[in-house]
Amino acid sequence: MKKIENQKHKKQDKFRVTRNMEERKRRLKKMMKRKMKKNYKKWFVLCMAAMLLVSAMPISAKADGVEGEEKPFLALGADLKASEKATVYQLLGVSETNLANYDVIQVTNADEKKYLGEYMDASVIGSRALSSVLVEKQADGTGITVDTHNITYCTQGMYTNALITAGIKNARVVVAGPFNITGTAALVGAMEAYSVMTGEEISEEAMDTAVNELVLTGEIAENTGDSNKVEELMALVKQNIAEKNLDTPEEIKDAIVEAAKELNFDLSNEQIEQVTKLMGKVSDLDLDVDSMKEQAKKLYDKLADLGVNTDGLGAKISNFFNNIISSVVDFIGSLFN
Repeated sequence: MKKIENQKHKKQDKFRVTRNMEERKRRLKKMMKRKMKKNYKKWFVLCMAAMLLVSAMPISAKADGVEGEEKPFLALGADLKASEKATVYQLLGVSETNLANYDVIQVTNADEKKYLGEYMDASVIGSRALSSVLVEKQADGTGITVDTHNITYCTQGMYTNALITAGIKNARVVVAGPFNITGTAALVGAMEAYSVMTGEEISEEAMDTAVNELVLTGEIAENTGDSNKVEELMALVKQNIAEKNLDTPEEIKDAIVEAAKELNFDLSNEQIEQVTKLMGKVSDLDLDVDSMKEQAKKLYDKLADLGVNTDGLGAKISNFFNNIISSVVDFIGSLFN
């Protein structure tokens, strides 16, 4: 009897051991599952962050050029004389014997007056269309580059700012006149050429806003004698509009005053109102953030090279885009918490 009782206890002990072992296995499996899930969350967020960072980097052009490369586009002033046209071709680096390699359009004086008439007196626009533009599509991530010849009023930075406002990106633009001209009408040719070349329609609102920006920037630069700071002001305010989704006149005006203060740049009340009205139009457009970032950085570097105090501006430009990436990563992480 005692032997049977001992065997019974041994079986019970063995059962308890087995049950304890199974319980430990269940706990261990549960703990490992929690740990794997936690690590998965971390790795998922890290991978998404890495993808964002990679996608923000410029894409290098292929060695054999842009895939599906379009012909360069020439927008010629319709009123150029033969000798003037020859001068323009030379300045643009175009051989008249190779015009078949380009798509060519003409910009008329009527085109110039259509877009410039609201912002410039007819006597300033003139009666002859002389400004000519070469536009070449570039690889994604290249940005906008502008060269000018015989242009006395509009700077490269003014053109670039206005082209970005019009929605143009990744293009090489060369502007030339047969002799010294203001160059304001060249923007019309550049926008029309880009639109036809890429098939990307530029809205009337975008074209009007871009022309308004170019003319106003030129006027303020002429009145203040500092085109560099005006260009940076325009770029910085547009960046703030995109960053903070500013759309009311009060918000936009505050951003202009803040940017002018950061640049140590004095604007009159009338100029502030003019820029506020312009930026109200800009806030309604779908601006390309990458293009604004690149242009703001170029102008920041340009000011620094000229010895202008740019303390805080570089960090402001960089922080804007770092905050975007950080916010997206935080949002993705919150989905798993």
